[in-house]
Amino acid sequence: MGQLRPGDHAWLAFGGGEERERIVGTFVTDGLATEEKVVYVTDTDPANLPGVRWPTGADPQDFVRSGQLRVLSREAACLTGGRFDPERMLDVLDEEVSQAFDQGFRAVRITTDLSWAVREAAEPVLGCEHRFGAAVSPSTMAMAICQLDRRRVPAGRLAALRDAHEVLVEVDPEFDDGVLRVVRTFDPHGLRVEGELDAARHMVFAERLSLAARGRRRVHLDCSRLRFLDLAGLNLLVAQAARLPHGGLLVLDRLPAEVAGVIETVGWHRLPGLARGRDGAR
Repeated sequence: MGQLRPGDHAWLAFGGGEERERIVGTFVTDGLATEEKVVYVTDTDPANLPGVRWPTGADPQDFVRSGQLRVLSREAACLTGGRFDPERMLDVLDEEVSQAFDQGFRAVRITTDLSWAVREAAEPVLGCEHRFGAAVSPSTMAMAICQLDRRRVPAGRLAALRDAHEVLVEVDPEFDDGVLRVVRTFDPHGLRVEGELDAARHMVFAERLSLAARGRRRVHLDCSRLRFLDLAGLNLLVAQAARLPHGGLLVLDRLPAEVAGVIETVGWHRLPGLARGRDGAR
């Protein structure tokens, strides 16, 4: 998320409040903290923007009064006669970007949840996304996150809309040193582990795993991009599984063949609290 830049037309298919807050909330509050303009299309008032948890002491109305935060209702931004109007939305957002330049902002961040519009008029939304992406991509000011609640939209429509975006946004890594990358996942809850989990990185990984497992009976590790796991790392996983509540499991999803081979050699029966999960690509 922290790598988004002007010209990025990003896609977020969130599956719950925590995921949305970690991405959309950060997108909004980081923009306001760095004196960028934020445009949020929603029928919710500024104090309750979907996915945004305001820092203690922050008054959203201060940003509204200064013009740095623009909260536009659906009626004002993208409805004509009660129906989704792509032309109106494109015109309104284009005007907001132009005004941001005139007002002296160095960038403008745009976001909205289009789940409701996709259910009502999927094809117009898809056409709008393609055109909006074409407008944002060459921009030196505008960046956008298009939100969709993946629990409320059919899989086929999700795939088509995802393909209309050049950038798929996710939370910033919990850890990334170029050898090991650890990313929080939300559906299912856990971590994605990428690269090499060697002795030099056991401690930092154990810390991140402990935080992700706090209060959970079942934690998933997406291992699809894990290239190396030594026996000490395997013991680390067993130790973490032992700290879960009684009957809890640490589930290893999408194990690569080489990592699965190490585990098979040891034997799953000797690894209490670990379970093999889903196979296949994400």
